Amino acid sequence: MWGLLISILMAVLIGTIGDALVKSSMPGGLLGSMIAGFAGGWLGSILFGSWGPIIGGFAVIPAIIGTALFVFLLGMLSQALRKSA
Repeated sequence: MWGLLISILMAVLIGTIGDALVKSSMPGGLLGSMIAGFAGGWLGSILFGSWGPIIGGFAVIPAIIGTALFVFLLGMLSQALRKSA
């Protein structure tokens, strides 16, 4: 129970930090930040491995970098879809 709660809180925190690093913003408020945090944690661990402090199952530094990359790519995709419509 505590592990799940810590993982969700870390996902929100990592999603918020990653969103702050990128100009385009993640829609959805806390839920969007949580989704971006989980996706960024997954992406960061694939691209950069598992180094640095690990809290709640997240390697914090790769997860933040992965989240910033995820939000950046999502913003670019959103802009491309808006231009084509």
